[in-house]
Amino acid sequence: MNSPKQHIPISQIDPGSNVGDGEGSLQVHLEEDLMQTTAKVFAIYGKGGIGKSTTSSNLSVAFSKLGKRVIQIGCDPKHDSTFTLTKALMPTVIDVLESVEFHAEELRPEDYVFEGYNGVMCVEAGGPPAGTGCGGYVVGQTVKLLKQHHLLDDSDVVIFDVLGDVVCGGFASPLQHAERAM
Repeated sequence: MNSPKQHIPISQIDPGSNVGDGEGSLQVHLEEDLMQTTAKVFAIYGKGGIGKSTTSSNLSVAFSKLGKRVIQIGCDPKHDSTFTLTKALMPTVIDVLESVEFHAEELRPEDYVFEGYNGVMCVEAGGPPAGTGCGGYVVGQTVKLLKQHHLLDDSDVVIFDVLGDVVCGGFASPLQHAERAM
């Protein structure tokens, strides 16, 4: 008979023990003092055309209707992740940065963050056309701007909508911030 799952700090896990959810697997939890207490971050990945943006937008609206402050970040060169929330294609972070010759200190949040349905904050990172560069740079710059303007700290939920069928490994950068990936 299996014993109930236990919360064991990572530092106390013995790989040879039978604590876990099956033969050879462990249920791992971060120690309480190491857990992030700010926004819950989700990254939605997948092949083009399977409904990532629809899923991301539906999650964003659902969380906002629960009273959460939500940011949805589109990480696709097509910059259409937030279209269903804003009813328009929004300028991308890379376009806005380009307009100020990449002097990020000149930007204000209203230059690249747009309010969507039910108050969801919408950001389109954008990126280079396919085969011409790495979108991870743009995603990194977007996160950097959001942190500089304290928008990530002031949010309850952050949802990255990420193109998953590219050869550039830079689109994996949202995983560094995500608590969950789907």
